[in-house]
Amino acid sequence: MTEPEVIPVHDEANGKSDGDLEGPRAWCHAMYGLHALSAASGILSSATIIGAFVFGWPSIIAVIVNYVTRDRVHDTWLATHWRWQLRSFWFAALWLLVAGLLALTLIGIPAAFMVIVGTGLWVLYRVIRGWMALLDRRAMPVPEA
Repeated sequence: MTEPEVIPVHDEANGKSDGDLEGPRAWCHAMYGLHALSAASGILSSATIIGAFVFGWPSIIAVIVNYVTRDRVHDTWLATHWRWQLRSFWFAALWLLVAGLLALTLIGIPAAFMVIVGTGLWVLYRVIRGWMALLDRRAMPVPEA
């Protein structure tokens, strides 16, 4: 395993110090918290993790905040967290659609169940890994935009 990347206090590449990013970093914590709240409601209720994550108000609010505030973190290490969260949400929505299509057929219901459970666990992983990296001030590994 490689050592975690620690972002320096002053980023020479874009001229922003870590202090300039405290506001956006707080927004990022809030967005991870909203996503975690949605996932937790899926665990603690009769809903599924993925269903609560995609259709729950906390996650929908987090996605809206993400789109509204992402220009503030452009070309910073925090931009990877914005992208990580959006990709998590939209891929979860895509897999939920796949599960729905599978469930339309009697034969596909077991596969749909497996997709829902697998994607729910993947969502938990993405929220936990992203939030822990944010706490350590590490960028996320996301493909280029």
